[in-house]
Amino acid sequence: MISALITIVAAALLVAIDQGIKLWATVNLAPVGSMPLIPGVVELRYYLNNGAAFSILQGKQTFLILFTGAALLVVAWYLIFKKPVKKLEYIGWLFVLGGGIGNLVDRVMNGEVVDYINLLFMDFAVFNFADILVCTGIGLLLLSLLLEEVVARRKKEELPPAAEAPEQSDGAV
Repeated sequence: MISALITIVAAALLVAIDQGIKLWATVNLAPVGSMPLIPGVVELRYYLNNGAAFSILQGKQTFLILFTGAALLVVAWYLIFKKPVKKLEYIGWLFVLGGGIGNLVDRVMNGEVVDYINLLFMDFAVFNFADILVCTGIGLLLLSLLLEEVVARRKKEELPPAAEAPEQSDGAV
């Protein structure tokens, strides 16, 4: 029960941080459009995205809401009832849940997602904290799988070979 409560509180905290930053961006960036964060590297730019990552599926809000909502229900169920034992996997799924809910709240409430981080040193989509959470979460899940594979291979290498037939003896003692 306590771990389920911790998961819910942690996900809610991530969503609250995301929504707080988006509120700040709406109040402070929308009127000016953009402002430098690290000149020549990163700027804060107010951008409304009515699609998914990289603006794919633009205008398909109903689909995005239903698909994302269903996927997040599965992730929440897994975190609360299956309880991943590996910390890296747990944190990965928690980040995916928090970021996914953060962007889902935007879609449901506003019909679009508030993005505000613009990388100036490369041609890349404008993104937000929730996007960072989802991408970091997926990265942690992949890292967890990779580490699991490395550990499994090491264990396999450490095991003695399968029992072989005893050596034939010529009867001499």
